[in-house]
Amino acid sequence: MAKTVLVLGANGRLGQPLTQAFSAAGWGVLAQARRPLDVTHGGLRDVRHVRAGLDDSKALAREARAADVVVHALNPAYHRWPTDALRLLRQGMAVAQQLGAAFMLPGNVYNFGEGMPARLAVDTPQQPSTRKGCIRRAMESELELGAARGLRSVLLRAGDFYGAGNGNWFDMAITKGLSRGRLVYPGPLGLPHAWAYLPDLARAFVALANRADEDALPAFSRFHFAGHTLTGQALLDGIEQAANSLGVRPAGGFQRGGIPWPLLRVGGIVWPMWRELAEMAYLWRVPHALDGAALQGVVGPLAATPLDVALRSSLLGLGLAPAASAPHTAPT
Repeated sequence: MAKTVLVLGANGRLGQPLTQAFSAAGWGVLAQARRPLDVTHGGLRDVRHVRAGLDDSKALAREARAADVVVHALNPAYHRWPTDALRLLRQGMAVAQQLGAAFMLPGNVYNFGEGMPARLAVDTPQQPSTRKGCIRRAMESELELGAARGLRSVLLRAGDFYGAGNGNWFDMAITKGLSRGRLVYPGPLGLPHAWAYLPDLARAFVALANRADEDALPAFSRFHFAGHTLTGQALLDGIEQAANSLGVRPAGGFQRGGIPWPLLRVGGIVWPMWRELAEMAYLWRVPHALDGAALQGVVGPLAATPLDVALRSSLLGLGLAPAASAPHTAPT
């Protein structure tokens, strides 16, 4: 029998590629979102919109009673993390518990703090140095507590997102001025930084969901998605090459700049979003990569989209290059 997944926040930056990946893998998809998805786009099949919100877990569980797996793809705005992040997580966990379904959560590197080592394994000690890092650690603790109550859960940690939707560093800063021939990088160009191309990450969720639904994992398990680890220089070079291949060639070449972090810190007194962004500036000063060995040990080798293809597709998806150039997104 076909398996069914409930994607919470199916219209979001991660929710959309998750919906596409699960559908492509033959799962039935219950897409929870405020507005319906366009299921005719991208060849989606067996996708049903679920209207019930997380604030009514019983109604949501009734609508999603066929779900074998619940993926929590909701992420509140940065400045609302203190009030919303744990609340939304607990609501999602409550739905999964009522359904008797496995629960999946995307994680990030905030848990490890400014003193994190250059390579992050699943057993690397978590020593957050920011408020958001402490919230993320608390969220993972909730999953551990849930396991004691019989909730099966999986956390898949990844680097900064790119390749679908907007609202992240890739589109808000790095490529924002691409059409004007300007690229911005938030830190030193020589340091490695962890990135996750969202279509690849979504396929990793599907691979793990197959294992979680088969009860092949512990009650709570953590995994890391290696993704692309890139220096700032390598990322900007790749973006320039992808832009050039799409016909975006500034007459004087691309100009590169940085982020005025002192200005963001001062502006944060007035603008909450600037304050929240400035708090995470260390992520661009501290080199880090995610060790995906544990994930590969459970699901086997995962197909990865080549960087040049991923960047080309990302620029097209953001409307930053001529749409006439068709993206090639199949992994190799």
